[in-house]
Formats: sequence, structure tokens, C-alpha cells
Amino acid sequence: MRHSRTLTLSAAALSLLACAKQVPPSTAVAPPEPRSVQLLSATPERETARLEQRREDVEVDTREGERTPRVVATAETPSLRLDGAQARLCGDAACTKGFAVDNFLLLEVLDAKGKVSRRAAVGFTDSVFIGNEQVDNVGRRAFSFEPNEVDVTALLPESEPFRLRATALDYWGVGRVTNIFLRLEPGAGRAEDDLRGH
Repeated sequence: MRHSRTLTLSAAALSLLACAKQVPPSTAVAPPEPRSVQLLSATPERETARLEQRREDVEVDTREGERTPRVVATAETPSLRLDGAQARLCGDAACTKGFAVDNFLLLEVLDAKGKVSRRAAVGFTDSVFIGNEQVDNVGRRAFSFEPNEVDVTALLPESEPFRLRATALDYWGVGRVTNIFLRLEPGAGRAEDDLRGH
């Protein structure tokens, strides 16, 4: 009985010592975790002619197919902040899978007021125009991409809140898209830009 009481007192004393060494909660900050936000859900392959909705403001400079692309799928994220993170596209939340799109993905960055501030195209496409403005391509010209291959960090505002609208568009043959996620990795950000400044 006395032995177990001594052990209990010893354990209590050790736990008090352990508590004394801990950093106060106010100064202990957990490192930010990677975050994934789904941009689009997988949409099975369909013939272009069966896709009824068109993106009338977009024009593709193509000799084959339709110049006004048809919408395969579209969605918009909730309000996000980059805050120094690196932003890449993946096919799953853990960023272990790649993604595919036929023909291309139109990414539009919306500011806090809902106005489009930047645009980019990802996928297998000829030149894309909205009005007189040519949309920049991000990544290689392809239907399929590896996880983390397409980096969209430079497209997004560094510190302002934004939403990202993703629209899978098709103008020839068949249209489809796999699951696509936006992966935000803390701390990676625009390090290459900082290096250029020195």
C-alpha cells in the first residue's frame, strides 16, 4: 500500500516538473497544415455536341472544332488566402494523384468583390481569348498532369482574399474532367521571387 502511494506521489511530482517546462500556450504556435480544396468533381466523358452550355465570352483560336467552347463542369471555391503558401493542382486531397481534362481548364481568380482579376488556361488547347485579351497558359500542353505538376501560385494574390473559379471547357471530340483539387502548402510560396530580388 505504502509502495503504491509512493509511486503515485512520484508520478505526480514528475508530471508537475513536466508541466513547468512547457512553453506557455500563448507563445506556442502550431505550424500551418497543408490544405486541399476541391475545384471540380469528376465528370464522365461526353461528346462535345451533347454539352449544351457554352462559354460565350471565350474564344479558342482553332481550325478544328468549335471556336466557342462548351462547358463540361464549373465550380468555385469559398474565400481563401494564400498567406505564403504554394498553390498546385492535384487529382485528390492528399495530392498523390494527377488529374486530366479534355480540352482545358479555365481558372479565374475573383477578388473580394467578385470581380475577375486574373485568368489562366491549363490543358490541351490552342490560344484562348476573352474579348481582346489572350489568356496565359500554365503548364505544358497536355490532357493529363502529374500531382503537383501545375503550379498556380503566381496566379493568386499574395495576401488578399480570393475565390478561384474553375471551368472545364471542350471544343472538339469529347469533353471530360477528373477530380481536381487546389493544394495549398504552407511556407513554400514565392521563394523564387525573393531570390530574384537579391
